[in-house]
Amino acid sequence: MGLLSYLFGSGEVPFTPETDIPPLTNKVILITGANSGLGKQSALELAKHSPALIWLAARSLEKAHDAAVEIRAEVADAHIKTLELDLASLDSVQAAARRVTSESGPSGRLDILMLNAGIMMTPAGMTKDGFEIQFGTNHIGHALLTHLLTPLLVHTAQRHVDADVRVVVLTSDAHAFAPAAGIVFDSLKSDQNDMYSATRYGQSKLANILFAREVALRFKDKGIKCVSVHPGRVNTNLTAPFRSRNFLTYWLVPLVVNYSGLITTVQDGARNQLWAAAGAKREDLVDGEYYIPVGKVGPASKFNQDAELAGKLWGWTFEQLKPWTN
Repeated sequence: MGLLSYLFGSGEVPFTPETDIPPLTNKVILITGANSGLGKQSALELAKHSPALIWLAARSLEKAHDAAVEIRAEVADAHIKTLELDLASLDSVQAAARRVTSESGPSGRLDILMLNAGIMMTPAGMTKDGFEIQFGTNHIGHALLTHLLTPLLVHTAQRHVDADVRVVVLTSDAHAFAPAAGIVFDSLKSDQNDMYSATRYGQSKLANILFAREVALRFKDKGIKCVSVHPGRVNTNLTAPFRSRNFLTYWLVPLVVNYSGLITTVQDGARNQLWAAAGAKREDLVDGEYYIPVGKVGPASKFNQDAELAGKLWGWTFEQLKPWTN
């Protein structure tokens, strides 16, 4: 894919959430980072199609409640529950998954898991459990959540005749800024302060793509469809932490995009994940694929199709997560 095709969106799948998402009757949806930005917008658009329930997961329960109020102001009959979820704390992830599972009941279901939450270009730091903060939040926390909810996803796929179970992982084309090795496993249990913040971010976003590929590979026979999506360059508060940071490469393409009018709104930015979660026909989604807006297979990079690295990431991740999975 050439630069102009990438920037100007040739080959985009026509998609309007209001008209192209089918009725979501009986569906249960969980969205992380649902208190603002792309997550809240996704919840709003999905609520318009009458799912049985949407879980709004967020680090701040108060902000999740506020988002629920705003959504109900537009969709009065929206069925919403709020869920406290701090992805930088694996105890919090474990507690959230237990609540979702316990409240689902014996005939419960989870049809769409949208791994939307993330942090971007933050100062060097570590999670509560000792992982580099961006990798720990963007990948490790979501990996544990997915693992703990997999029995519910599989149950839904195998027990409900109307099931169309999907896991949608938010990533970014900034995965191209990952370090030369792709993922530096030896120092992930540190703050990796020897790297640019953007490099650490790219590493975490590469992990998102590889994780989606591995979920798709491992659960394709269980009825779970998994893809990763890049939303485009969206005007959300996620970008605020790095606006003062000196990383020229990251700003070069966005500068061109901005002057071409392609810095997109949250409403437009949510379209790719909504397409993947509910708009695309199941048979049109390539399992494990990485999509750019809207509905286009993303360009290959050095590592984003590396099956060996994806397998290594999976093994390393779940070795680290043993205290929370046994």
